[in-house]
Amino acid sequence: MSDDTISNALKMMPYGFYTFTTKSDDDANIMVVNWVSQMSFTPRLIAVGIQKSCYSHGLVSGGGVFGLNIFLQSDEEALKPALGGRAKRPDKMKEADYRPAPQTGVPVMAGAAAYIECKVTQIVDVGGDHDIVVGEAINAAVLKEGGPPDVLSLTEMGWSYAG
Repeated sequence: MSDDTISNALKMMPYGFYTFTTKSDDDANIMVVNWVSQMSFTPRLIAVGIQKSCYSHGLVSGGGVFGLNIFLQSDEEALKPALGGRAKRPDKMKEADYRPAPQTGVPVMAGAAAYIECKVTQIVDVGGDHDIVVGEAINAAVLKEGGPPDVLSLTEMGWSYAG
């Protein structure tokens, strides 16, 4: 542990590991995210923290839609095409196996256990290096049975994105 107690405490928080998919016109992207939470029952709102400088930020701002792909621990390999930014991997979408979601057209990755399609309701600048993208869930599908203990998280990946 470091001497930074705030960082140490933040790294103790559990985080899921999902893919955030976006589309604007004919351009689409897939990236991994872990700062995700349901924010409201009525309407069903989902909040996702995304870095302001990432490629998907421009797409979600322009397209007004996003998807969240949820994976089981056993399907870790399926989300690997989403790793790495478009600046370093400009052809990542050619390598990814996906289909367009029925209502928004955002990518649904092969191997996902579930997906949720969302219409952006607001993008909140919180004054940091990430914005909060809030979307209303407008469609979803469960493709594989599972529950929270089965869902892929940063713990299983051996990663940390906090602090």
